[in-house]
Amino acid sequence: MKRLLAFSVLPVLTVLALLAAAGTASAQDIREAARKAAADRREATEEARLTEQRIFADRDSLRAAVARLEQEEKDRQAALDDLDRREREGLARQKKLEAAWGRRELGLKEISGNVRVSARELESLLKASPLSAGRPDRLDTVRGLLREGYFPDLDDISAMSTVFLDEMSRSGQVTLRDEPFVGRDGHETTGRVLQVGKFTSVYRTSAETGFLDWSPDKEQLFALASLPSHRIRSKLGKYLDGKTDDLPVDISGGSALRQLTFHTGFGDQIRAGGPVVWPIFLIALAALVIVVSRIVFLRRVHGNTDRIMGQVNELAEAGDWEGCRRIVSRHAGRNWPVIHVLRAGLEARDKDRGTLETVLQEAILHELPRIQKGVAILAVLGAVAPLLGLLGTVTGMIDTFRVITLFGTSDPKLMSGGISEALITTELGLAVAIPIMLLHAYISRRADHLIGDMEEKAVQLTNIIQKQKAVGEARR
Repeated sequence: MKRLLAFSVLPVLTVLALLAAAGTASAQDIREAARKAAADRREATEEARLTEQRIFADRDSLRAAVARLEQEEKDRQAALDDLDRREREGLARQKKLEAAWGRRELGLKEISGNVRVSARELESLLKASPLSAGRPDRLDTVRGLLREGYFPDLDDISAMSTVFLDEMSRSGQVTLRDEPFVGRDGHETTGRVLQVGKFTSVYRTSAETGFLDWSPDKEQLFALASLPSHRIRSKLGKYLDGKTDDLPVDISGGSALRQLTFHTGFGDQIRAGGPVVWPIFLIALAALVIVVSRIVFLRRVHGNTDRIMGQVNELAEAGDWEGCRRIVSRHAGRNWPVIHVLRAGLEARDKDRGTLETVLQEAILHELPRIQKGVAILAVLGAVAPLLGLLGTVTGMIDTFRVITLFGTSDPKLMSGGISEALITTELGLAVAIPIMLLHAYISRRADHLIGDMEEKAVQLTNIIQKQKAVGEARR
């Protein structure tokens, strides 16, 4: 209403302002202005009325719009509450489903892990089995289960079971077929291959018959480097020809055959021992020469000592000094120690007892170097041989540690050379030193026994000479 009053008063004020401004205007102009003001007033009033009607109409529409919006807000709030409720229910259901899936996934992972473990074990079994020769599909079936991120199904498990049962079945079968293999010359060839389960594989070509072994790395059969003995080859040939039911079988699955094939001989061990082996062999050769020469010398001299001294003592007791000289003269060219000792004793038989004993002892001492010749050298050789073996051990270990420094310990074959040198030289050094020391003790004992016999016979000769002198003096 205030707004309507304002619109009504506005024309009046306008008129008054015009009258005030035009105070000198004429009455006609005033009346004309009054009429115009009244008309303006009516227009303004009508316009105000219409405006008021529009305002009231707009107020009702606005109230209706507000009521509609409020209703829409209530509906949307109700929908939002319903969505919140459904979200809470969905989250609770999701948690339940996640818990159930976690339990099922754990079981599935356990099943998948067990299948993978079995597949890995079966793969190792098939790779090590000679029955996989010519059957790569068996390994391909198992390897498919081991792919990263692959989940095995029932068909895969069934295929793995089929392969395992096939391995079990063929392990108890004897098969004969044409099959390629790597020959002893390193080239692939084809021949008749006999497989007795997983134990023994035999091949026969137009040139030879032998045993086969299985290489898990190359997944191929290969012929052993050495052929079996003639007797075993004969049995293999007769079995392949159907003439006998006897067949040599390696129940160890090839281990025994590999040991026979890769058996190293004495020459291989010598070559593996390194350069220190040769000085050890030189020591063994020198010791052998000394031992043989000493044993022959001592055996001959010892027998002659007993025989000749016994003859001389018998003649001396009979007083036949000329016969004693003939015996000594007859063997003078042999250069035996006993001859020298007897000659010295007979030449000094006219001396007194002390002088005679001294002469004989001096003669024996003079022969000692010849009798004990080589004994000290044997002792030295027996002590040096194990020291050389120890030297070879040290050099071999140095080479081993050098290889470890350069290449690490990943490949044992790289270290085998130094270890072989270390062990073989020690073995040879001890093998040479032990018999040398035993022979040294034997020869030393024989030399001491010979010297003891000479001293005993010399004392007997002295007593006989003194006895003969006493008899001679008594007769005079």
